[in-house]
Amino acid sequence: MTNPSAAGEIAKTGVANTAAADAAATPNTDVSTGLSREAATELQKTYGPNALPETKTSALQRLARYFWGPIPWMIEAAAILSAVLGDWADFAIIMTMLLVNAGVDFWQENKAGNAIEALKKRLALTARVLRGGAWQTLPASALVPGDVILLRIGNITPADVRLVKGDYLSADESALTGESLPVDKKLGDLAYSGSVIKLGEMTGIVTATGARTFFGKTAQLVQAAGSRSHFQRAVLSIGNFLILATVALVAVILIAALFRQTPFWETVQFCLILTVAAIPVALPTVLSVTMAVGAERLAQMKAIVSRLVSIEEMAGVDILCADKTGTLTRNELTVADVRPVPGVAPADLMLAARLSSNPDDPDAIDKAVFAAAGADAGNAGFKIAHFTPFDPVSKRTQAKATKDGRVTLFSKGAPQVILDLVKPDAADRKRIEGEVDTLAKDGYRALGVAQKDGDAAWRFLGLIPIFDPPRDDAAATIATTKKMGLSIKMITGDHEAIARQIAGKLGLGSNIESAEQIFDGASAQDVGERIEQADGVARVLPEHKFKIVKALQGRDHIVAMTGDGVNDAPALKQADAGIAVSGATDAARAAADVVLTGQGLSVIASAIEEARRIFERMTSYATFRIAETIRVLIFMTLAILIFDFYPVTAIMIVLLAVLNDFPIMMIAYDNTRVPEMPVRWDMRRVLTIATCLGLMGVGETFLLFWYLDAVLQLPRETIQTMVFLKLLVAGHLTIYVTRNQRWFFSKPWPAGRLFFTCEATQILGTLIAVYGLFVTPIGWTYALAIWAYALAWLPIESAVALTVRHFLDHRTAREAVHLERVEAHVLTH
Repeated sequence: MTNPSAAGEIAKTGVANTAAADAAATPNTDVSTGLSREAATELQKTYGPNALPETKTSALQRLARYFWGPIPWMIEAAAILSAVLGDWADFAIIMTMLLVNAGVDFWQENKAGNAIEALKKRLALTARVLRGGAWQTLPASALVPGDVILLRIGNITPADVRLVKGDYLSADESALTGESLPVDKKLGDLAYSGSVIKLGEMTGIVTATGARTFFGKTAQLVQAAGSRSHFQRAVLSIGNFLILATVALVAVILIAALFRQTPFWETVQFCLILTVAAIPVALPTVLSVTMAVGAERLAQMKAIVSRLVSIEEMAGVDILCADKTGTLTRNELTVADVRPVPGVAPADLMLAARLSSNPDDPDAIDKAVFAAAGADAGNAGFKIAHFTPFDPVSKRTQAKATKDGRVTLFSKGAPQVILDLVKPDAADRKRIEGEVDTLAKDGYRALGVAQKDGDAAWRFLGLIPIFDPPRDDAAATIATTKKMGLSIKMITGDHEAIARQIAGKLGLGSNIESAEQIFDGASAQDVGERIEQADGVARVLPEHKFKIVKALQGRDHIVAMTGDGVNDAPALKQADAGIAVSGATDAARAAADVVLTGQGLSVIASAIEEARRIFERMTSYATFRIAETIRVLIFMTLAILIFDFYPVTAIMIVLLAVLNDFPIMMIAYDNTRVPEMPVRWDMRRVLTIATCLGLMGVGETFLLFWYLDAVLQLPRETIQTMVFLKLLVAGHLTIYVTRNQRWFFSKPWPAGRLFFTCEATQILGTLIAVYGLFVTPIGWTYALAIWAYALAWLPIESAVALTVRHFLDHRTAREAVHLERVEAHVLTH
């Protein structure tokens, strides 16, 4: 076991200072008697229970939030109007949609609460406390600052504690600080709440409880983290656009009806149905279903999605912040190439290291030595007579072994301690110390090993470098994600040298900066720029990780964060896509959006690829829905204003809405291409393409209406049915245009579910029009003519959509080049 790294010491300085400040405010407790019951009761009133506070919202309040906002307002208005007019069927349908939307999203309200609960479970349930001169076992929640408590092997530290009595303590803080090794504690040091005692026994005074502890501050960060997703903002933008358009055009129809003295309530009824058909009642549901179907596929890839909107966020991720310990690395120490001194065989060096390790209760270093020696390695005839375990005072282990009646001593530990034991000449000591420094610069910790044969002097056998190796698939995953347009940032609590060594093995780059250097007095913009340019950040605390994510988000990046420990929970919660790797703590899993159940990081690349497919499906639906709303609304409005004619009846609008619902639900299962680079909602692009297609559809329908009315002079009832069939057939064909970024007939071809559902509903609508179910019959001749007309426009629509996409791509590229030039000019001057 070694001392904590410099990284860990520096990383904890801020927390130690805070805890020390808390300690200064506690009473001067007598270590021999502890607090009196009266004093503890008063302090409990002042500081409260040793528990994490949480804000609870009633179920009614949570439910009410789902019915507040532009889209719910419009749906609720339509429902109220249906009730006033006595149209209870429409009322029931609208309210059902509202409740379904609420049901799909209800679980999101419990996210922060779940994370806090998982963090609370790590608190020790009981503690050994000295009060009134007597030791007693009390609930951890009863602890107050100033309490004297006993910490021994196996305990979970119940609060932040200043150690005041005892020889030594070793605490595993890996889940809190990211340290790979247990940390040795001495008198005056702080033991942090939630850390696990691995060795030793010490008495300490509680300095901070509940939310004031290092652990509690992490929990508060989780509770405060989180932001509105890009998906939610996109749905809001689409909804606002369609609602404003609907309200404006319906208002125009109502005004025209008043001037023309059309029966008012008939007009209101028609406008109601038109509103319900036009506004995006099912928009959140369809997009949520699309993501839910994608979530099932991700689960098959061993990626469990806990927050549906994170799928869309993953599609747009352009920076992946990867926690080093346990994420990029295995979180298990490994022996590198051993460095025996001249005249000593590597096998003899490893034998000595093995014999000076504890086989009954191995620590992290002992496990690494045993693993390197091999399961079949023997003791070469040596029998262990006595073993002295590592302690922070001697900083080494020692084994007394016998063989053929002779006694041999073996020892391993910190190189400087072993050198003091061996007492080599100055030249050899300088050479070995230089080798230790070189290993440290390369990111390795070094162990010294020595042997003493009988009465002979101790002799130095060599150095054993140890490190936390990368996961087997990490390098390949990083290379794959880079090709997908992602920038990878390593985030670690370790020293820069260790970070550079791992980064070199993974092909990440060597520009590793410390969190102190980045955040020391720098502005938010400077912080964001430095993190953008860095390949990784070392010496990181939980609040640093949180700030790193926030800084990158402030630079308009969509950020994913991987992690596995309690210390990662705040950043996982704040990130656009928080990813808890396999074996993560409960707190990390509760705070994350995606939980990996398979080993390694390769599933991340697959998850991002699938997320981009899902995003393409959602974009396809949004474009189609806006285009269809424009087609129906503008055509209806202009026909009423110009010709004083309702081109479709109320029942036809209902039929259109119902028949459209089936194929659009199948978009969730469609085949789509995988974008090569990160994608995000570009509302200007979506609205531009949808508006062009929508206006084109209006022109097509008006041309048809003119021909049927002016040229063929068909009865208005027949024209209404033919317009209905045209809107249905052409509308379904538009799905084939919006789903493909290239020509409508290009690969990937539509999935079977989408294609057959589209054609089935078109055929059903055709039968309704031909045989006159709820409408005026038109016969097969006119029906087939409408099909031919709609099919003739399909390649034209595809060509228009392709042209608009190329224009927008070219414009976006020009804007990107211009932005780069502006940034270069600013940096230059």
